[in-house]
Amino acid sequence: MIGISSNALALGATIGLMATAAMAHGYRAGPLSIQHPWSRETAVGQAVGGGFLTITNSGSREDRLLSGTTPVAAEVQLHTMTMDGGIMRMRQVADGIAIPARGSVELKPGSYHIMFMGLKRQLRQGGRVPVTLRFLRAGNVTVQFAVQPVSTTGPMEGGHAGH
Repeated sequence: MIGISSNALALGATIGLMATAAMAHGYRAGPLSIQHPWSRETAVGQAVGGGFLTITNSGSREDRLLSGTTPVAAEVQLHTMTMDGGIMRMRQVADGIAIPARGSVELKPGSYHIMFMGLKRQLRQGGRVPVTLRFLRAGNVTVQFAVQPVSTTGPMEGGHAGH
């Protein structure tokens, strides 16, 4: 019979908790929970990239995502995408994106999303993009967007896309 020391058990538990926290990839700011920020890899010289995430508001008052900044792009814009007569149209959202009280908003491909305009470097798979999001009530929150393969359609946490 092989004995396991309490130090080895503690180390194993700590590593397990760290791995779980890393896979969770979430952030909090007051009543806001920001989950799974992700982006797609870009081609060399590509000037724009997209950012996606889910924001949940457990508070009793609406908040609003107003803007963002990142050192990897000249500008961060909030966009929406609609279909108009079979033509996809992206438009910048001028007054921000409402996060309803006791509700959630998912920024995803084909809907609301974040645009990184004037990229200063390629977004590479496996990398992270630091972005400071500015909310009306919650203030500034810095998150890390996980850069995933160009074919990704949803957040890949723990190796599962879109789950």
